[in-house]
Amino acid sequence: MEYLNEMTDEQLALSYISGNNRAFDLLLSRTQSKLFTYIMFVVRDHDVANDIFQETYMKVIVKLQQGKYTNSGKFSAWIVRIAHNVIMDWYREQKMEKIVEPTEDNDLSNLGGNDLLDLNVENHFVNEQVLSDVRKMMNLLPPTQREVVFMRFYQEMSFKEIAEATNVSINTALGRMRYAILNLRRMAKEHSMALQLD
Repeated sequence: MEYLNEMTDEQLALSYISGNNRAFDLLLSRTQSKLFTYIMFVVRDHDVANDIFQETYMKVIVKLQQGKYTNSGKFSAWIVRIAHNVIMDWYREQKMEKIVEPTEDNDLSNLGGNDLLDLNVENHFVNEQVLSDVRKMMNLLPPTQREVVFMRFYQEMSFKEIAEATNVSINTALGRMRYAILNLRRMAKEHSMALQLD
């Protein structure tokens, strides 16, 4: 097991394809938290997120066993793309047009950000309010814009990875981010919010 810990996710995937089940166990433990967070952010329902998470990993296993994975990039981006497709399938089955319905009980407050700020108490409260306002406004963005903002800022994915995960061009991903920022600025202006961290 020692040598497995030194492998990249991509190497673990290839090792699993070669028959090493322990490689997949380690791969799952490395990626499950980030993947579940992404799914939960999009569907906003814990039970649905669990179902989609399970189905995503079943598809990952099948695709790996069928040899449909090649070490051509980040493994995490590959599984996010699979999860995105499973989510889209689920929404089609539900005959819903929107990916995300904003709700009061899940307003992104569980996402980190202010824990990295080492400031005095007053600045801390100001920054906390700004981040809270941004999370609330993000709930009002169209689903595709929310998704790209989440992937870019909370999962730190590149626009290329976002484009691949959501099956759109890089220009479309960039466009969605641009419109998300414009919408956030417009909302901030309409509600006289200052969105600058001190």
